[in-house]
Amino acid sequence: MESDTTIRRIKPYGTQNNVSQRDKDVLEQYGNNGCSEVKRKPEVSLYLLGEGIGAVLVAIFILSLWVLVHVSLQQLVIGKSTGEFNAIRARKHLEQITSVGPRPVGSVENEVLTVKYLLDQIEHIRAESTKGPHSISVDVQRPTGSFSIDFLGGFTSYYDKVTNIAVKLEPKTGAKHLMLANCHFDTVANSPGASDDAVSCAVMLEVLHSLANLSTPLRHGVVFLFNGAEENVLQASHGFITQHPWASQVRAFINLEAAGVGGKEVVFQTGPENPWLVQAYVRAAKHPFASVVGQEVFQSGVIPSDTDFRIYRDFGNIPGIDLAFIENGFIYHTKYDTPDRILTESIQRAGDNILAVLKHLVMSEKLADSSDYRHGNMVFFDLLGVFVVAYPARVGTIINYMATMATFFYLGKKCSLPSNGGGRFVRELACGTGVVIMSWLVTLLSVLIVAVLVSLLGRSMFWYNHFYMSICLYGAASTGKMILIHTLAKNLYYGSVRRLELGDLFFDVSLLLWCCALVYLTQQGLCSAYVPMLMVAFPLATKLLLAREFKQRGATVKYSVLYLLGLALPYVHFMFLIWVVFEIFTPILGRSGTEIPPDVVLASLVTLGTIFLSSFLLHFIYLAKSTKWILAGLSTVFAVAFVLVSCGLFFPYASDPTSPRPKRHTTRTFHGLDGEVERKDSGMWINSFDYTGMRYITPHIPEINETIRTKCQEDLPFCGFPWFLPVKFLVKKNWYLPAPEVSPKSPIDFKLLSKQETEWGTTKLTFEVKGPSHMSLYLMPHSGAVLTSWSFGDGTPQFDLSGEYFIFYSHGLESPAWNFWFEIQDRVQSYAPSSTLCSSCSSVGQSSMGRADPPWASGGRLAPRAAGPRLSSALGLAGSVSLEVLEGWKVSGWTCSAALSASFCSCGRRRLRKGL
Repeated sequence: MESDTTIRRIKPYGTQNNVSQRDKDVLEQYGNNGCSEVKRKPEVSLYLLGEGIGAVLVAIFILSLWVLVHVSLQQLVIGKSTGEFNAIRARKHLEQITSVGPRPVGSVENEVLTVKYLLDQIEHIRAESTKGPHSISVDVQRPTGSFSIDFLGGFTSYYDKVTNIAVKLEPKTGAKHLMLANCHFDTVANSPGASDDAVSCAVMLEVLHSLANLSTPLRHGVVFLFNGAEENVLQASHGFITQHPWASQVRAFINLEAAGVGGKEVVFQTGPENPWLVQAYVRAAKHPFASVVGQEVFQSGVIPSDTDFRIYRDFGNIPGIDLAFIENGFIYHTKYDTPDRILTESIQRAGDNILAVLKHLVMSEKLADSSDYRHGNMVFFDLLGVFVVAYPARVGTIINYMATMATFFYLGKKCSLPSNGGGRFVRELACGTGVVIMSWLVTLLSVLIVAVLVSLLGRSMFWYNHFYMSICLYGAASTGKMILIHTLAKNLYYGSVRRLELGDLFFDVSLLLWCCALVYLTQQGLCSAYVPMLMVAFPLATKLLLAREFKQRGATVKYSVLYLLGLALPYVHFMFLIWVVFEIFTPILGRSGTEIPPDVVLASLVTLGTIFLSSFLLHFIYLAKSTKWILAGLSTVFAVAFVLVSCGLFFPYASDPTSPRPKRHTTRTFHGLDGEVERKDSGMWINSFDYTGMRYITPHIPEINETIRTKCQEDLPFCGFPWFLPVKFLVKKNWYLPAPEVSPKSPIDFKLLSKQETEWGTTKLTFEVKGPSHMSLYLMPHSGAVLTSWSFGDGTPQFDLSGEYFIFYSHGLESPAWNFWFEIQDRVQSYAPSSTLCSSCSSVGQSSMGRADPPWASGGRLAPRAAGPRLSSALGLAGSVSLEVLEGWKVSGWTCSAALSASFCSCGRRRLRKGL
């Protein structure tokens, strides 16, 4: 319990508080528990805030702002739509595109059925608008090319005859300058891709319809690119921007993407530079939703994802705007991404925004002379989706330094007061800063210990389907720890200091820390510095306006309410940013592999949110008479939550159709090539995409347990496993379960066409591969050997991943055999009949079999709580071939069949050996 007795008095930093004679008479009635020097207790009778009142005020403040954020997110369309964009018609396009099911590159659904539907709709729009002032040109492009990209550690991508549908809308007199609008209609193998990205293509069709039927001709032209190979790591966009004849006229672009399903589309990156694009969005967008914080977080690489924005920026050198749906990422890239989960209002707002912004840009003079407006960045953010605040970064720098100067002027004035002579205030401020920083570190460490305990108990990811339980556990722990530390500091370290002075002091400490963050981010040139600017300017202005009230009456209810109202704007925006962080990262933690403990990450995010939100609320801890009941309540919440979590009452996954939380796995089945069999087996190769591994699978399928865990074969590229993408560093736990064989429809045919010694001392190897639409080639030079050149990209091998190289390949329909070569150089003279290079090629395609469910699958359906999705009857193919070249070569072959919408992955494998 806190002591209400004042043992010694320190002069306040400002003038002494005035009290009325009546107040003095009341105060003199109180004793001081034996301390004869002091006969009054002004803080208790007038100045200090009651514990219950303080707790209620802060709780109402936080909950009200949180409700306000959620209400704003539910308001998809603000105001009345203009009627220019028809969402009903766009929804029909969405339903037709997704009706064919998943559309992976190389499938008939992607290359034939979807292409035919899009072309039919475009032709209908062209026929309808022939009498208008615009002309429509259509070009179906099937490019071939390759490039290297530093995504997932870096790899090289090769594509052959993938599909692009480019539609140019321009005045009948022609246009020299073009805007580009981009969407993609392909999907991952197990998803109908309604949100990613069929809805964007549906929106673009309707935007094309609206613009084509305008009675006033556009100033510039627009290219609508429906690209058919984005999920294959941005291949089709590269084919357009580097090879299409219209690409040279493109001056800027808008890219429509998804990292979730439905909700609001957010502008999460723009540029590079070119502030006129942000200004165009601010002026034209009907329902704005944008944040420069998202841009800088996304471009930092923290989020393991990328969009066509990168291709147009890096290979086309053109600026653009990137928009994406981010809500409900739990079902992103799953079979649950269906049209019924996307509200018509979501389509309406996206269409209104894209149509308005495109129309503004193609009528703008700046598009023709975009290079003249290139330099500079923009600070931009919306306030609850009502309007956008945007200003040039150089103006932001001035505003930031003005806020900094005001803060130091405020603190400097306190230092100059006679009562603070000898640097007393500076010492107290430094001491208070040390207390706050210590509370941060101790709180973070304590909560991380709880997260580690939860992981060790086998209850990791309990929050995946019960998010608010993470707030009850980690939030209660972090909040309680912060309050406990400052309560102890108030009673033990600052026991003799007046509470009003302590409240003032810790407000100044919070102000100083936010000001330091403001200076640092501004010095780094980050536009996100506007956040600490808001957290400095509004609290400082509020404190100055309430200085008289606080001086004369102390921490009254009136003062507390007005103080919280002054914090409302920066806090509501900060809580929106917190919502964005959890909305994006919570689903990502469910597919981030086996090497990152998700509870440690989530607990850290919850603790950081608590630390940031508590900054200016520490003021109330030191003004409150007591905090014992608050601590007791938080301790109870934490204890109950910890017991419930430890008992395993919160299952991480759900198959509820209204709110699914599927467990993610990649399933592949491996079979060998024709030839002499050295060793043959067939089974399921299982990867866990989340940290829990097989913990929740084994009780339902006992055959999948720790006894079938496989180890990495370090002498083979990528451990000898046929990875679809180079994510070995994320997924290091693998299981291999024996299962019956299947017959691949398109077996891989891998040939060494030639081996040539060059005059510059290298060995050139030329290969030909025939197989399904998705293949990956891995190269691993042996000790002393160097990969000097190859036929991919610019000819220079890039992205050596710990001695391994990864090349991703895909093709559309009717593509020729894949031919490639590489040169190796043995820099160490060796006479042993060993090899200098190991290469591997894996693939994914189609299986000729219908159902191939293992006998334990109970007809393909698992227990509902454990499984989520059903094992698919549509199987794919993957294969891998390993080569070692010098005296001879041997082949280790795999072909893989992927359950395209399954929870698991089956593999068969056999190994072959040949001689040249």
